[in-house]
Amino acid sequence: MAADHAGYEMKEMLKTYLIEKGYEVVDFGTNSTDSCDYPDFAHPAADAVEKGECALGICMCGSGNGINMTLNHHAGIRSALCWLPEIASLARQHNNANICVLPARFISESEGRAIVDAYLEANYEGGRHDRRINKIPVGIIA
Repeated sequence: MAADHAGYEMKEMLKTYLIEKGYEVVDFGTNSTDSCDYPDFAHPAADAVEKGECALGICMCGSGNGINMTLNHHAGIRSALCWLPEIASLARQHNNANICVLPARFISESEGRAIVDAYLEANYEGGRHDRRINKIPVGIIA
């Protein structure tokens, strides 16, 4: 998990929620609501997912956009901005998203829990989706 100051409280709530459900959680920060820069936390989280040190990631910032853009600059990351459980589920099922991003300032705690549950409970369907995933260029940032 990773967040900036705007996502800190949501991250802390979701971290507790996931630990109570039996998940092992690695927290890449931030550790307060003090103003900070989301890339400082997004890059270490993305590195851990790329290297297989973490199976999946859950990250957040105020709108979700900044941290999502940062995460998707990593060749091995498919990060999806999810504001509804259905979108989170489809991100895993159809896009094989390995990081779920939440817009912390725009969703409630209960919505955050539902989004994370949907993301973690879904599985990649493969099949026709493989063809599409394989067309996403990696390692080249224009």
